[in-house]
Amino acid sequence: MQTQTYNQAILDVAEAGIQALQDSAENQKAKRTPAQESHFLCAWLVESFRIKRFSKLVADDISAWIRMARSQGAGAMLPQLFERIAKQYRQVQQAELSQHQGITQLLAELESEDWFVIADSAFSDNRGTKLKLAGNGQSSLVVCELQLESHFDGEKLVKSLPIYVRGDENHFAEKALEKGLLVSPGNKKTSMIKHHKTYLIAPNNQLKQLCFLIK
Repeated sequence: MQTQTYNQAILDVAEAGIQALQDSAENQKAKRTPAQESHFLCAWLVESFRIKRFSKLVADDISAWIRMARSQGAGAMLPQLFERIAKQYRQVQQAELSQHQGITQLLAELESEDWFVIADSAFSDNRGTKLKLAGNGQSSLVVCELQLESHFDGEKLVKSLPIYVRGDENHFAEKALEKGLLVSPGNKKTSMIKHHKTYLIAPNNQLKQLCFLIK
């Protein structure tokens, strides 16, 4: 029996939530307000959590969404959240490029858009000291040359690849998705480059948490 992955589990929740909202809407004479949609999905999530409908892999996500819906109401925008999740995770399932091809094309495209892209330098963590990138304020992306080589076995990514980015993270994630790549949420604390955030691309796009969701 094949073990379910996080990607499959989070997509299951999003697709089931979208379907439940659509099925419920068919029984309503009047169109629901955003607040009513949020209330419906919050109740649906609570019940799904109670009966353990979905994998434990997404239990923390569901709990967080329930808290968010209870505190923010329509502001939680759960229908839009589920649509974004479904779109991104479906898209990477249909990716035609290998991850090596995708990353190579991503770096080339951002460079063509006048991003400062560095992928030909090797560096290592020097007791937590952050490296400083001399630039003219343009958007920048740095990936270690050694990791770019050692984290691949041919075309296959075998170890999560850190990419350091300073710039429009939504644009970066959107360009990555076009190449069939999911990126993790950015993390400033783990970045080795000053004023940059660390983003991870995982083997087979199997991140251990929800990917960065494009707005």
